[in-house]
Amino acid sequence: MPTDHLDPEAVRALVARIDAEQGRLDVLVNDIWGGELLIRWDVPVWEHDLAEGLRLLRLAVETHLVTAHHALGLLARHPGGLVVEVTDGTEAYNRERYRINVFYDLAKTAPIRLARSWAHELRTHGGTAVAVTPGWLRSELMLELFGVTEATWPDALAHQPHFAISETPRFVGRGIAALAADPERHRWNARSTSSGELAREYGLTDLDGSRPDCWRYLVEVQDAGLPADVTGYR
Repeated sequence: MPTDHLDPEAVRALVARIDAEQGRLDVLVNDIWGGELLIRWDVPVWEHDLAEGLRLLRLAVETHLVTAHHALGLLARHPGGLVVEVTDGTEAYNRERYRINVFYDLAKTAPIRLARSWAHELRTHGGTAVAVTPGWLRSELMLELFGVTEATWPDALAHQPHFAISETPRFVGRGIAALAADPERHRWNARSTSSGELAREYGLTDLDGSRPDCWRYLVEVQDAGLPADVTGYR
């Protein structure tokens, strides 16, 4: 059901439809974004376009709050509900680094804090809340940026060798699906995790059979200034 998550009434109607048709909500994946074209690399706040920066925050944070406001009451009706806040970067990675610009940095730190908030607010309802990040995602927009397709994506390595650690959107999707199906998922409550960690935990692979460990690679190889080499990382 296409929904503008900046429109509280539209989100209220969405949740009302779920309630009417299903009578319950068991899993909420808060993965609303849409700020890709508003990103400006390494631009200080006083030089950054303020309207674009605030728009990015509205898309990345306000949408999650609007959705949670309307959806979590339904999810809390039955014990065992799961909320997944999707972001970019693990808590440990983001804590140590400035991410692109102040608006992006806030946008990608906020969902991690939101997951901790939902863990607190759902504690008496048997709910679980987890922050999950994919790795370097071969999204449609990223493939378009490099001028490649999913079938030809290795051609982009000539431009960006570290893209070798990238993964399909299915990889994080498989991890979240396994998390939702785990009867012991509450052990993840209030934690920040990644597609790579979920894949190791649940024995998953990406579509090509590999298991990329992006965030360890970024720290140990890319950020360390070493040549691109995914040996031992996928």
